[in-house]
Amino acid sequence: MQSVNHALFQWIGAGHAPHAHLLWFATLVAEGSSWLCLALLGWVAWRRPAQRAYAMTTLVAAAVAAVAAHALADALNMPRPFASGMSPSYIEHGARGSLPSTHASVMFTVALVMALRPALRNFGWAVFAVALLTGWARVYVGVHFPLDIAAGLALALVIAALFQALAFVVRRFIVPLIARDDARTAQAAGSFGA
Repeated sequence: MQSVNHALFQWIGAGHAPHAHLLWFATLVAEGSSWLCLALLGWVAWRRPAQRAYAMTTLVAAAVAAVAAHALADALNMPRPFASGMSPSYIEHGARGSLPSTHASVMFTVALVMALRPALRNFGWAVFAVALLTGWARVYVGVHFPLDIAAGLALALVIAALFQALAFVVRRFIVPLIARDDARTAQAAGSFGA
């Protein structure tokens, strides 16, 4: 698997002879796309008040993805391309473990969780496209292998599935309990006032 990963990196990454314009663009994307993702989420929260709570919940899912990605990367401690001598690091980056990519994990999680909501599906696909572009850029600048990005997507799929399962449990069991409690409270208040 590592040989395929290295071969893909040599095909996608800048290596030791980057194309100047492509490197400039990849650096811009690799360092700035997280802000674009956050801006899209902020825009949804600002312009779609009915989706505000869901946007905030999406941020919680993103935080879970970040923590899980860091924990896995620390546990697996896979070297980055620049640490392996396959490429310089064209952006400033630490040499800690690279699998899975935290950027990919978080951005794909945001994309998938937003895509689960019909009213936000288009925003989810837009973030997904940004996440794909970011994955390519982070490989190009030498801080990730392609498998790191794929592992980030896999982690995001797991988190989105857990998010969906948790949402089902809340809708199916917790919301009816709260509604029943509210009805009892209203009934008690009504009989108290009578």
